[in-house]
Amino acid sequence: MNEEKVRPFTLVKYFTYSSLAVIFIGILVLSILNAHWAKAMQLKKSEDYAYLLIENLNHQIFSQFVIPMAIKFGKIQLRNKEQFERLDKIVQSTFHSFNVASVTIYDIQNIVSYSLDPELIGKEDIGGPEYYEALEGNASSALEQDGNFVEILLGIPHKSKLVTFAPLRAERPLSKLSGPVMGVVEIVQDLSEDYKTIFRFQIRILTTCTVVMLLLFLILIQVVNRGEGIIRQRNFEQIRLKEQLSRAERLSSLGEMIAGISHEIRNPLGIIRSSAELLRKKMLRFDPANSIPNIIVEESTRLNNIITDFLSVAKPKEPALRLCRIEEVLEKNISFSASQTAAYGHRIGREYADGLPEIMIDPDMLYQAFLNILMNAMQAMPDGGEIRVKTYKTDQFVTILFEDDGVGIPKDVLPKIWDPFFSTKDTGTGLGLGIVKNIIEAHHGKIYIQNGNEKGALVRVELPITQEET
Repeated sequence: MNEEKVRPFTLVKYFTYSSLAVIFIGILVLSILNAHWAKAMQLKKSEDYAYLLIENLNHQIFSQFVIPMAIKFGKIQLRNKEQFERLDKIVQSTFHSFNVASVTIYDIQNIVSYSLDPELIGKEDIGGPEYYEALEGNASSALEQDGNFVEILLGIPHKSKLVTFAPLRAERPLSKLSGPVMGVVEIVQDLSEDYKTIFRFQIRILTTCTVVMLLLFLILIQVVNRGEGIIRQRNFEQIRLKEQLSRAERLSSLGEMIAGISHEIRNPLGIIRSSAELLRKKMLRFDPANSIPNIIVEESTRLNNIITDFLSVAKPKEPALRLCRIEEVLEKNISFSASQTAAYGHRIGREYADGLPEIMIDPDMLYQAFLNILMNAMQAMPDGGEIRVKTYKTDQFVTILFEDDGVGIPKDVLPKIWDPFFSTKDTGTGLGLGIVKNIIEAHHGKIYIQNGNEKGALVRVELPITQEET
């Protein structure tokens, strides 16, 4: 893979992942802040709520208890059963249906004069600093929480309560509560459920955000993987094209060199062959048993065939296309090979599809290509075996399959079979498959070679279905 092209995409990927993590952390922090703000608003709301309740209680006590009891008894004395019951009735009716856990009233000597908890009545000096601050005319509130460190840290203490101290004043006619302080009122509100509700809401927010971010992360992974796959594929394709271009340039240079050398060799070789034939005719008169002229003619012919193979690779000729049936070419190959197949124990099986159309081909060139394929299959089975030839048609191609029962092609050799001059045999030029490939590609076709599922090799040739020259 081209590192220079992958690196920018990798930076984009890391930047995206980092941004996603930062967004998630930001949402987490925002959720915590929202929970903190919600708790602060709840606390402020509870404080205002407590002050309103105390103001209302102050008015009810002064108008319905202090004044009537002062007129009737001349003084306020909660030890008097009638006075206590009347105050209790006023407090109960004032806080009925309100969220108040306890109410305590202190006198100016810091003695509990009244409480919803009977055990507190009469106790002294339990008001604390908040009592003395209220006695000075200043109301105050304090949040008290019970729980371990983790519960307090997470904002879900076992118990949360808001304790509010406010002065209990005498009212002046047609005015707000601004008279002298008669005592102190303590109201305790249980905020535990409110805080737990806020915590549950916070958990729902975090869960929703986590699920959304997880989905975004999974989608991002898919996009990143797809992008990397596209870049990797493009890089591989670019490398493959560069290799093909380099190979084509090498073959072009090699072809020019081979063509030049072949022409230079063919001319004197032709003279040697013709001279050997003349010599053979003369030798028949004087020394018929002399085989040297025959050897020269045979070797010259073999060298000429090799040069022809070189030229076929270096400068492939253009096919002379005409309409023809592919079965006719195959039958010609099989008939030509009949003597050799019988001699070495080979069998050629045919399986032609019905209704194959005529296509534009050069039968002579395809005959040469198919003959090379059949010869290779026979050479892969020196002790004999079966070669199966099959044909079938698809939408765009007529396909020819050649299967043999040989040993197959070693995996390390398979990528090199198209290389010029590569051969696993002791004899030969290694140009046979290259010539076959040139012939098939000259017909705008394709050729594939692979090992069979169990044994042998499989050659697949695809020729386009055309009824006119392309």
